[in-house]
Amino acid sequence: MRAKEPAAGNRSRLLHQVRYALHHPERVPAHARRAVRDAWLRLRHPDHIAYYRAVMASDAARSTEAAVGHNPSREQWARIGRMQFDYLVGHGLKPHHRMLEIGCGNLRAGRLFIDHLDTGHYYGIDISPHILLAAQDTLVVEKLQPKLPYLALAGDLTFAFLPDAHFDVVHAHSVFSHSPLHVIEECFANVGRILAPGGFFDFTFDRTEGEEHQVLHEDFYYRTRTLTGLAAKHGLDARFMDDWERLPHRQSKMRVVVAGDRARTVGP
Repeated sequence: MRAKEPAAGNRSRLLHQVRYALHHPERVPAHARRAVRDAWLRLRHPDHIAYYRAVMASDAARSTEAAVGHNPSREQWARIGRMQFDYLVGHGLKPHHRMLEIGCGNLRAGRLFIDHLDTGHYYGIDISPHILLAAQDTLVVEKLQPKLPYLALAGDLTFAFLPDAHFDVVHAHSVFSHSPLHVIEECFANVGRILAPGGFFDFTFDRTEGEEHQVLHEDFYYRTRTLTGLAAKHGLDARFMDDWERLPHRQSKMRVVVAGDRARTVGP
C-alpha cells in the first residue's frame, strides 16, 4: 500500500510563499486578507483556544460548511462526512457503542453517527458556539431529535465533565491539524481516563516528515514520531493507520489506545 506523500515543504517559509504566489496569483488577495484578520485576532486572543474560536466565528459568518471544511461545496461537505462514517463503521463501530466526537462542528459526519448509534450514545463537543448552533440546525433538517445526541461547548480538552471509562470510540477529524502541540498534549493527558476498556481514539493530522511548522497559527504540521512519542509519554499506544491513506483526504490518521490494551477495534 503506498502512503500519501507528506507535505511537500515548509509552507511557512518565505520561499514557499513566493513560489505559491507566483503560481497562484489569484489567491494572493484572499490569503493577505486572512493573514491580516488572523494577526488581529491573535492580538485580541493570545490563548489559542480563544483565538481559534474567534477564527471559527469569522468563518461561520460566511458559511458553516466552509468553516468546518474550507470548501463551500455541500457535496464535498457530505462526501467527507460519509468517508469518516464509513471508515469507523468498517472498523467495528456498532449502534450500542458510545462515541465522543471532538470538534463535532455542524455534524458533517456526526449526523451519520447519530443516526447509526443508539439513542443518547453520541456526544459532540466543539469550541465554537456558532458551529454548535449550526449543529442544532442539522439535527432539525435530518430529523434526528429523537436520538437525543449530546452537544456541548468546550473550552479545553481535559474532558473534566465527562465520566471515566465511558466511550468506546473517541474521534477527532481535522482538530489536531489546527492545534499547537500543548493542546494535543492536554488531550493525550486526559483521553485515556474516558476511554472504555477496548476503546480507541482516532484523530487526523497534517503530516510532514520534514520540518514541523505552522501557517497563520491555523494549520499545524507534525511528524508521526512526534505524536507517537507524545502519546507514549501519557501511557498511550499510538499507531499510524495505513488503510486511511488509500482514501481521498490530504490528512493522515492515527489511532491511540491505552497502553496494555491491545484491542485495536471496539468489536461487537
